[in-house]
Amino acid sequence: MYVGTLSFDLLLGDVHSLKEKRSVVRPIVAELQRKFAVSAAEVGDQDLHRRARIGVTLVSGDAGFVSDVLDRCERLVAARPEVELLSVRRRYHGDED
Repeated sequence: MYVGTLSFDLLLGDVHSLKEKRSVVRPIVAELQRKFAVSAAEVGDQDLHRRARIGVTLVSGDAGFVSDVLDRCERLVAARPEVELLSVRRRYHGDED
């Protein structure tokens, strides 16, 4: 069993309230879940209207599959014009951990 996680630190563009922030973050989380069958959620910076932290996790029996899906998730978020990707933290956990 292999578990992969991503943590995205995002700077949001023209956002002036927490309500506007939700209108940017929720579609990103929903698209990650729908396209890649991963667990995704906003996991930090909920009280800051121009910053967001999104966490993604995936479990599979194939390490290559986990790496491929996480790569595609990262490309999807990086390509979104309404956010600037400040950093990405990636972790893998396997049976030997």
